[in-house]
Amino acid sequence: MSPNNELEKRLWDSADQLRANSGLRMSEYSVPVLGLIFLKYADARFEDATNFLSGMTTGRRKIGPTDYHAKGVLYLPEKARFSYLVDLREGDNVGQEINNAMQLIMDENEVLKGVLPKTYNRMKNFLLVELLRIFNTIPMDIEGDVFGRIYEYFLGKFASAEGQRGGEFFTPTSIVKLIVEIIEPYHGRILDPACGSGGMFVQSAYFVDQHQGSASGDISIYGQEKTTQTVRLAKMNLAVHGLEGDIRSANTYYEDPHKMLGRFDFVMANPPFNVDGVDYERLKGDPRLPFGIPSTDNANTLWIQFFYSALTEDGRAGFVMANSASDARHSEQIIREGLIKSGAVDVMVAVSSNFFHNVTLPCTLWFLDRSETRQDTTLFIDARKIFTQVERARREYTPDQIEFIGNIARLYREQEPEFLRGSEEWLYEVFPDGEYQDVPGLCKVATLDEIAAQGWSLNPGRYVGVAAREDDDGFDFKQTMTELYERLELLNAEAHDLEERISENMLWLLENGE
Repeated sequence: MSPNNELEKRLWDSADQLRANSGLRMSEYSVPVLGLIFLKYADARFEDATNFLSGMTTGRRKIGPTDYHAKGVLYLPEKARFSYLVDLREGDNVGQEINNAMQLIMDENEVLKGVLPKTYNRMKNFLLVELLRIFNTIPMDIEGDVFGRIYEYFLGKFASAEGQRGGEFFTPTSIVKLIVEIIEPYHGRILDPACGSGGMFVQSAYFVDQHQGSASGDISIYGQEKTTQTVRLAKMNLAVHGLEGDIRSANTYYEDPHKMLGRFDFVMANPPFNVDGVDYERLKGDPRLPFGIPSTDNANTLWIQFFYSALTEDGRAGFVMANSASDARHSEQIIREGLIKSGAVDVMVAVSSNFFHNVTLPCTLWFLDRSETRQDTTLFIDARKIFTQVERARREYTPDQIEFIGNIARLYREQEPEFLRGSEEWLYEVFPDGEYQDVPGLCKVATLDEIAAQGWSLNPGRYVGVAAREDDDGFDFKQTMTELYERLELLNAEAHDLEERISENMLWLLENGE
């Protein structure tokens, strides 16, 4: 474990031990704690900016809020400084003092108006004093975005602890990084219409900065989320990373506050899977649904069309989707066929199980590209055997694994591969000539005719085949059982579709037969 990871874990363990002894539910505890991490980060940036500005100004002119805002830094009044709060004692009304600090920050920084938590008076003084002390131990001399990583670490841990609800606001960072790696959002407008806590935007900014760009100048951020509390989390997450964005509270099924049609260069999202109960009557004539409204009570194809229709003529989208959307029959198949025939389906990536905190089953990453220069084929990648086991029931991608999968897509697009994170030897072992080729069990480029022959399925497993077996006695029982279970899920879905078709045909014969 790296020193930074040790720091994140130590801070979490200390804070969570306090929660366990406080009697607070995780939902009562999570946002206030994130607010304190946010405040500590804002204070560190404010201190750095103060030192810089003090050396750049003359004695006559007083440094004010506009000077800090011009540097992309939040302005903090004296009683909103972390140093002021950490000196408070249990005898003081610590909760009220922190509430006042949050209000002062919102008063001085329009971008955070109505965003920061003000529920600290519900927490015991001893708990707040200890939390302030714990977060005050974060060292100032660590390279990189230490506060951003701590914030993301806490977001992930809260999501894991809150189970299903936690998945509403947090997508595992390594999944987000892979989406960003493949769509390459160098510049332009980025939309996430199911933005949760804003992780897609943060990783896009990292990507731009890593490629010698400037996230604050090169990308514009737009998001929406139906839960007001989650919108606040997203705005805090952007602010803790020095970013701003237009994040709205809206139900994407029925509301379109950003006028998304054909407007965005990049779309990234992790929408809720298999949602039922959407009022299709309210969606009739919606231009965001160019391939039609499904007859089944499942919103997957609605989301896919929202992402497609939001793109500019050469825009790209990357999003997480339930595996069932790749093979669903009836009206969903007709919609999927229309999407495939449009030529927009660029890359499909099968992801292993246990990547998400709230869903154990595998999922699929979809990548769309509306550029006219794109090849009239689709790249299928089966990445279910690529992962790193980090906990008993949780997996993630390492930086070199993300880069390796991203480089497969780059080779397919006839781009130069990138070797910033150590994947070079691995890539040339699989692709010796440095050019794309189909690799059984890993990747396959399929034509429109091949996809049509598979019933318009977009399931990578149908195309890439099986890798040649190694001549050794190695046998991973757990991995084998996982693969068999995933195959069983697919076969069960196909069997269910077949039963429905037989039932429909029998009903037709009974009603129309002589």
